[in-house]
Amino acid sequence: MPAASSDWTVDMLDALPDDGNRYEIIDGELFVTPAPSDLHQLVVGTLYSRLRAYLRPTSVGRAILSPSDVRRDDRRRNRVQPDIFVVRLTENGRPSYPFDLRDLLLAVEVESPGNSAYDYQIKRNLYLDAGVPEYWIVRPEARTAARWRGPAEPAELITGQLEWQPAGMGAPLVVYLPEFFEDAFG
Repeated sequence: MPAASSDWTVDMLDALPDDGNRYEIIDGELFVTPAPSDLHQLVVGTLYSRLRAYLRPTSVGRAILSPSDVRRDDRRRNRVQPDIFVVRLTENGRPSYPFDLRDLLLAVEVESPGNSAYDYQIKRNLYLDAGVPEYWIVRPEARTAARWRGPAEPAELITGQLEWQPAGMGAPLVVYLPEFFEDAFG
């Protein structure tokens, strides 16, 4: 949920206590979300492990878990932490940290009750407008995923097979959602 002030900086975030909440700022506006649920974390862990295994043998990208910072142009007033993201590798390996939105090949949020507008509107616009090629929102309660492939593209609601193949990969990552959720929750 957004806070009243729009003058927040990364330095101010760093001074906040570690209370389990997630604090992010976009253009100086503070957004606070509560600590994730166990279902949220089970989905995050399962998806991260699949992305990691898919990407690890290649030099295309690396899967990253949050808390891990991603920033954009005004790095002093912008810091988000996607639940999972894939950072593009270059000849020199990973880009320098904190990562820039332009370094991402994929951003994933796992929906939490109470912050859906933040994920579906604010963060979706942030990621896609910055050029992140693909954005997913995974919905544990519904056992579905929504996928966007550009700011002008409509969402795809996926209930069966979710595929992702970034440039440079010989075959797609295939996530069969019914089996995936059974793995995550079982």
